[in-house]
Amino acid sequence: MGLGGMLARWPLVRQLTRGDLLGRGDSVRSPATERLRPRTATADRVVGSICPYCAVGCGQRVFVKDERIVQIEGDPDSPISRGRLCPKGAATKNLVTAPRREYRVKYRRPFGTEWEELSLDAAMDMIAERVITTRDATWQSTEGDGDEERPRNRTLGIASLGGATLDNEENYLIKKLMTALGVVQVENQARI
Repeated sequence: MGLGGMLARWPLVRQLTRGDLLGRGDSVRSPATERLRPRTATADRVVGSICPYCAVGCGQRVFVKDERIVQIEGDPDSPISRGRLCPKGAATKNLVTAPRREYRVKYRRPFGTEWEELSLDAAMDMIAERVITTRDATWQSTEGDGDEERPRNRTLGIASLGGATLDNEENYLIKKLMTALGVVQVENQARI
C-alpha cells in the first residue's frame, strides 16, 4: 500500500475529502465501529427506576435482558433530571452487577486479622445487643444539679451516619428509630 492509500485511511483525510468537516458522518467510521451495537438494543424490556445514591431522586431507565441488568441510563421523561445522571448515578449498574460484590455478612473481631462470615441473624443480634448495651450505659435522664436539673432522655453514646444509597423513605425510618432510641447525633452523607 502506497503513501496515498495510507493517507486515505486516516479519518482526518476522509473528513476533508468527503466534505464531513465536523467528523460526524461516514468519514469517522471504521469496520470495527460498524459492528458495534448499543447494549440497550438487546434489552427485553425497560423498567423505570429512581437513582438510589442521593435524595435528588433522578429518574433512571433500567434495560433488562434475561432478567439481568444490561444498562442503566437517565430517564428523559423525568422532570427532576431530564435524562441526566451524575457520575455515581451513571455507574449504578455496578451497584448490583459488580463481580466482587459481597452477598454475605463479613465480620472482623476486635484485634482480629481475618474476616469471618456470619449469618444475617447472628449479625443482627450482635448489632441489637450492642445498641441496647451502649444505650443503657450512656443514657442521660436528666442534666444539671439540684434546682437546675432538666430532663434530657437521650444518649450521646450512639450516633447514626446514613449512606448515600439510602432513599428518602429509608432515611425517614432510620431517623424515627434513632429518635425513639434517644439518639441525637443523626446525620446523612447523601450529598454529592
